[in-house]
Amino acid sequence: MDGSALKYMVLFSFMLGALTLSSSRDTEHGRTVGVRDIGSNGFILSSEQREDRFRTIRELGRVVVITRNHPQYLHTYWGEARGFEYELMKAFADYLGVDLEVKTLRWGDMIQALNQGRGDFAAAGIVATPFRQRFVDFSDGFLSIQPRVVIHRDGPAIRGFKGLNGKTIHVKKRSSHEERLHELREEGLDITVQLHEGVPTEELIRRVARREIEMTMADSHIAFRNRLYYPNIRVGISVGEPLSLVWAVKKGERTLLNAINDFFNTIKTDGTFQRIYRAYYGNSEVFDRFEIEKFHERIRTRLPRYEESIKRAAKKYGFDWRLIAAVIYQESQFDPEAKSHRGVRGLMQLTDLTAKEVGVTDRLDPKQSIMGGVKYLKNLYQRYDRAKGLDRILITLASYNVGPRHISNAQRIAREKGLKPYKWFSLEETLPLLCQEEYLKLNKFGYCRGTEPVRYVNRILVFFDILRRQPVRETFSEQLTRTGTNPPGRDSDHS
Repeated sequence: MDGSALKYMVLFSFMLGALTLSSSRDTEHGRTVGVRDIGSNGFILSSEQREDRFRTIRELGRVVVITRNHPQYLHTYWGEARGFEYELMKAFADYLGVDLEVKTLRWGDMIQALNQGRGDFAAAGIVATPFRQRFVDFSDGFLSIQPRVVIHRDGPAIRGFKGLNGKTIHVKKRSSHEERLHELREEGLDITVQLHEGVPTEELIRRVARREIEMTMADSHIAFRNRLYYPNIRVGISVGEPLSLVWAVKKGERTLLNAINDFFNTIKTDGTFQRIYRAYYGNSEVFDRFEIEKFHERIRTRLPRYEESIKRAAKKYGFDWRLIAAVIYQESQFDPEAKSHRGVRGLMQLTDLTAKEVGVTDRLDPKQSIMGGVKYLKNLYQRYDRAKGLDRILITLASYNVGPRHISNAQRIAREKGLKPYKWFSLEETLPLLCQEEYLKLNKFGYCRGTEPVRYVNRILVFFDILRRQPVRETFSEQLTRTGTNPPGRDSDHS
């Protein structure tokens, strides 16, 4: 290899290593060149040598997406791949009529992999910036976001940029937040920027909540979601102009890029995008701070008393114990004497008829209520064997709330509308119709306030998500054994 080719190779490697795709932008350091037409051997490619990725996708019947493991993009949930952008990737594959293959890489390796042809496009909280556009092409924006300051709720409020003077702000290294803070310093703001290598934004938010650091920055959708897990944080002022999340393709792949843009236009028109967004971020907006604070408090003060019984019942009937705990909280707020105007009672809010069906003789006995309620949940679960994975769980939860007969009605309406009756997103659409006059007259099981089971399921999912992020705690009996006394707040807690 001659010196010129070697120089191109070195420069190419440097640029790819320096470019880190994250949910925010990178800082430009020095002079760079684009990689539009640079081949794997370091030489310039002609237009005839460039691969048409869209044609390859069609021929192979498969689209390969480069992403990373992250709660916002791709993670495992009840044994299934989940994530906001993963759902969009799946929808895009369905739109093209091809299979989906996902490759997970580190942030710093994604652009290099894309330009080496190891994937068709990259999707992982990517924000389009002029610097990045030298290396890849971007789709149209599909979600507007804005960088926000995150502080502890008990700290002084930040009112405008001047309120940041004298503050130390902790952000991820090589992120848009770093770039924006440097811009503010150049504009005369007196701030200290503390950079963290490889530390996720969510971890910096956790440190703010624990008062280990005073302040960080996060994109708005991430900041507001994390308020559910850390109710003692405050999402403060915006520190930049609105940005957009995008997908990235190799330079020059116009046909694939057009297909991606057409896809986003389609799903925003037919409601698919709103449904996916609502599933991951919409529930962040239905709780106020006091409600979430109460749940966190009762995780500490009430849940430990029943945790062993919950785990025993969940193991016997094959459920995640944290899901059962979330159901119990939604039903009774961990109050064993709870009762409603409908005659349901106890932790699992069993009717007298259901209690007899599952062998419960005392609905106010916590152990009986938990075991009987979970047994009934399992009976419902077995009814919906045509549903798969998470859909089966969510339909089961809705049935526990509103009864299987109303679920059957909602499924009938789904069929009439050409929807899939064993998909939860279909029932999210049809359950609320049960109280409308045109459907009510066909409902032989009587009136149903169909919005209630949808709200019920969504709330349980949020409670479950919060419980999944809780650190391992001592159970009630473990605390009793260790201390010799009841832990504080356990004897007569009604908080």
